Amino acid sequence: MNSTQAWVTYLSKIELPVLANTLRRINELTDSSNSTVNELANVILNDAQLTSQVLRLSNTVFYNQTRTQVSTVSRAITLIGFDAVKSMAISSLIVDSLLKRNDRPHLLRCLARAIHAAVQARCLLPKRNEYALEEVFIGALLMNIGELAFWSCETEQASELEAELRAGVAPVEAQKSVLHTTFAEITRGLVEAWSLGPFIKEVVAPGQANSKAASLVRHSVEMARLSENGWRGADMDKVMEDLGRDIGENPAAVRDQLKINAGEAARVAVSLGIPQVTALMPGSHSEPDGGQARAPEVDPVLQLQILRDLTHSLTDKPDINEVCQLVIEGIHRAVGMQRVVLLMSDRSGLELIPRKLGGKGTESWKDNFIVRKDGTGPLGALLPHASCYIYQPKSGTETVPYDRWLGNVPALVGPLTAKGRLVGLFYADNAAADYVPSDDQLSAFGHFVQNAQLCITLLSSH
Repeated sequence: MNSTQAWVTYLSKIELPVLANTLRRINELTDSSNSTVNELANVILNDAQLTSQVLRLSNTVFYNQTRTQVSTVSRAITLIGFDAVKSMAISSLIVDSLLKRNDRPHLLRCLARAIHAAVQARCLLPKRNEYALEEVFIGALLMNIGELAFWSCETEQASELEAELRAGVAPVEAQKSVLHTTFAEITRGLVEAWSLGPFIKEVVAPGQANSKAASLVRHSVEMARLSENGWRGADMDKVMEDLGRDIGENPAAVRDQLKINAGEAARVAVSLGIPQVTALMPGSHSEPDGGQARAPEVDPVLQLQILRDLTHSLTDKPDINEVCQLVIEGIHRAVGMQRVVLLMSDRSGLELIPRKLGGKGTESWKDNFIVRKDGTGPLGALLPHASCYIYQPKSGTETVPYDRWLGNVPALVGPLTAKGRLVGLFYADNAAADYVPSDDQLSAFGHFVQNAQLCITLLSSH
């Protein structure tokens, strides 16, 4: 058995069988007759996370120009269209199943690139029919599925390949030496094994693209990769010309369109529940300022909704659990922080331990995350000031064995006090995405923490 085949079998059967099967099932649903509409709705409804993602996407301007509020999957299919909902389901599945497994910087970068390319291809395609729009979106999203699947797995080869790439070995050379095949070959194998359909097969086939649409997808993916170093340069100019030919526009018009679409791509990433990758996408600004990654935007509408719910639960008999759950959700979804925890005093009163967690990658915190109130220990530096603040790691910070980012990345920290004593703290970070939270994020975080504080003050005054 050759190496490509071995990797395809390993990824399909051992590492990602559920993803492979669900994608196969969704891809087999091709016409929008009543029976398939019901089948698509059922596939989505079988998975609570997928349902909430699809509904969140259905209410974004990217998919829903009419701005009619959608609150059920079947309504989404009628209002926004079968193909669009199918495409939302595929993108949500890819993001969730891969990120649940890993948060390697390489995986985040590949996801950022895939989402950016998919949004660009869909926005650039001259609006002919719904089906073609979704086809190029999914084509660009899955064009590097082999690479995405590979980085989502904790294998020895993944660490070896990371080391080779860090040492400056050219990507394809490094892949051949470590994997004895290339990501492009693995992708072709997966497209076949997972029955991802004729269009994607055409996109990933070697040689010239057979259609304008396949050519557009390939050039969008190439452009997304190059744009990580800004919008200028000889290679970028060439891709602009290629894209111009694909859609019948001049390169200057294409460049302007790309910058607008990049902002849209960042919004789609936030709707997909991965705000941390927006920092890896090119801003819709003319040039990146010194290549510094930037924090995602706060979602003011969602923030208001959740704050309204909070005010409501505080006017009734306040329930600390419900209030803190809402605060965690607000920090996670509206402030755009990937991982959030509420730590509260333990029985001894000497340590703060997790009471509530939110976001991917926080499972290991439940039994391990401890902050000593006297400020000693590896995470003592997180102890909050008198008010909410942005924690910045100092060089040479101790790491903790159960989480490679904790204490080592910028974070938001806010105290909870009762009768002047520290009784808890909220901590939120973005794991692998290496940007410092913005002042807007700090201020929104502060609003949420204040509500939890208010609840504690009300309860301790009784």
